[in-house]
Amino acid sequence: MMTARFAASRKFSYLIRSSQPLRDYATSTSSVNPTEVSHFNALASTWWDPYGSSRLLHLMNPLRHDFISSCHALKPHSTPQQDLCYLDIGCGGGIFAESAARLPNTASVTAIDPSLDVIEVAKQHARKDPILQESGRLEYLNKAIEDLEVPQSPKEQYDVVSLFEVIEHISTPALFLRSCLPFVKPGGWLVVSTIARTWTSWLTTKVVAEEVAGFVPRGTHDWSKYINEHEIRAFFEAQQGWGVNGGSKAMGCIYVPGIGWRMVPGGERWGNYFFGIRRDPEFL
Repeated sequence: MMTARFAASRKFSYLIRSSQPLRDYATSTSSVNPTEVSHFNALASTWWDPYGSSRLLHLMNPLRHDFISSCHALKPHSTPQQDLCYLDIGCGGGIFAESAARLPNTASVTAIDPSLDVIEVAKQHARKDPILQESGRLEYLNKAIEDLEVPQSPKEQYDVVSLFEVIEHISTPALFLRSCLPFVKPGGWLVVSTIARTWTSWLTTKVVAEEVAGFVPRGTHDWSKYINEHEIRAFFEAQQGWGVNGGSKAMGCIYVPGIGWRMVPGGERWGNYFFGIRRDPEFL
């Protein structure tokens, strides 16, 4: 028993100290993990309960929009925020997708998720709002990113591709991200929210959030899959056509009980954070 605990402790310490390239190998061409899908299927019925298992996602949603707006405002290639087309990957029950589709500067939202149960919940909830029933406004698809046809021109691409609370549930994040890149149009943004792999995040997300306070169901997160901001940044530095002239941004965020989520500059080094990167306007 002591030997097993010592080995686990050494592995934990190694993961804390190490900087890892994003995992880039797989035995399957799909990013879908059946265990993860099963976990979220079980949560589908409570997705739109503001006090249920997705409560923290409901509370975080305004920050998602704030971060996207701050990315669009970056110079010198600030993006016109009109008639925007969104692709929301791993949309879950549609918390972000619905809110994005209601914005006056949105042309369309395509939202995908591999969980059929969760997509059905999203569709059912959207039927309550006539605005979301307008043709082309919001489309839900029970698909993984690998199932979508790869765009052949900027007209088929998206201004914003969002991956909110998704990549930390993917076993091969590098392969997954590469599957997402072709969907971003030149000048568009890929926006991620995830969690850094640190002692702090282990304490707050695994011990406090799952075990003590019960903010999220036990087993929602696998701490070893968390990804540090500099690891995502290193991935994009190795890609051609991304993030030139200051076209990237990171921002930490923290949940304060009784208050909600707040942006915390520098917090990307130790806990939850947003990361956005722009596809170079000149790169086709």
